Formats: sequence, C-alpha cells, structure tokens
Amino acid sequence: MNERFYDLSREKQDRFINAACKLFAENGYKKASTDDIVREAGISKGLLFHYFGSKEGLYLYVFEYSTRYVRMEYDRCIPVEGMPFFELQRHIEKAKREIIRYYPYMTLFIQRAFREKDAGLVEKLADKMDAYTELLSKVYGRADVSCFKPGIDPSAILKLCLFTSDGILGDQFMAAKLDPDAFLEESLKYLSLLEHNLCISV
Repeated sequence: MNERFYDLSREKQDRFINAACKLFAENGYKKASTDDIVREAGISKGLLFHYFGSKEGLYLYVFEYSTRYVRMEYDRCIPVEGMPFFELQRHIEKAKREIIRYYPYMTLFIQRAFREKDAGLVEKLADKMDAYTELLSKVYGRADVSCFKPGIDPSAILKLCLFTSDGILGDQFMAAKLDPDAFLEESLKYLSLLEHNLCISV
C-alpha cells in the first residue's frame, strides 16, 4: 500500500474503507467490482490503484485495518478483569454498536472474509486471521462461566450468542437498514432471554 493514502483527509480514507467493506461484504472478493467500489466511495479508479495497487491490495489493507479497529474498540469498551459471561457479552455488543456506527459494514466484511474461497487471498490473510481469532479467544477467555446451570456447555452458548448477533446484523443488512442502536437493543433483548433461562440466578 502507498503510505500517501494517510495524507488524505480522514473523511476520504473512511469513504474508501466503507465502500470496500460494503462491496466485499455484499459480493465477496471475486465478484466485488472495483468500478462499484470507486463509485460508492466517490473517488476515481486511478486513485484506488495508486494507493493500493490492485483489488487484492485494497482487500488486504481493509481487512488489516478492520481487525485493528475492532481490537481498539474491544480494548476501549471491554474491561480487562473477568466478569459473568452475559455481562461480558453485553460489553461486546456495545463495542459492535460503536463499530457499526462509524463503519457500518466492517463487521459483515470480517465475517465474509472468513468464508472466502480464493486460495491465494486466504493464504495472504492467514496470519491476520489467526491474530483476529486469538483476539476473540482472549476476550471471551475473560468470561466467568460459573453462572451457568449444571450441564450447560459454555462453548455452545457462546456460539448461540454469536449466531444471534450475526443474524440480527445480517437481517438489517438484507433490509438495507443498518441501525446501530436498533442492533444493540435487539441483541440485549436476546441476551437477557438467554441469561434468565440458562443461569443459576440473575
């Protein structure tokens, strides 16, 4: 990537990032069109290639930026000390809300990236994907799971929470109505429902 990209205003950088996140999330790497990305960003195609060299260069940059941004928001919003599982999950959903507020398609883009099939791209993303997976493991490793009723598998509940959160965001995406506050409100509603049914006492 051309370091002069950082000479652009923050607003122009974000237009690049948001447009790329949106089109890559919608279409995947192969089907995403650079013409559509520059049209969405409101910039010339020449600038895309000037700063990133290729569609692959743009993808790799946006993935690295996105995972760094998620790490920053998680560090900011999630306390370091351990806490009950559902309390931690609420902090995570609040962090997601803030990510969606500034980069509406970033979370969806990261989700789609983990389903990419292009072997060359996946190979180049491998280390960054491993680092992101490790980040999530460390975050969830802070959770106190002693709150669960006997026989409850915490890993299964974690998957359920992730599927629920992803589903809410996916529904908004399909309806073209990404709303960070509505996302959080619905996420917290389902978390409360799970907590009251799965924990010893709340």
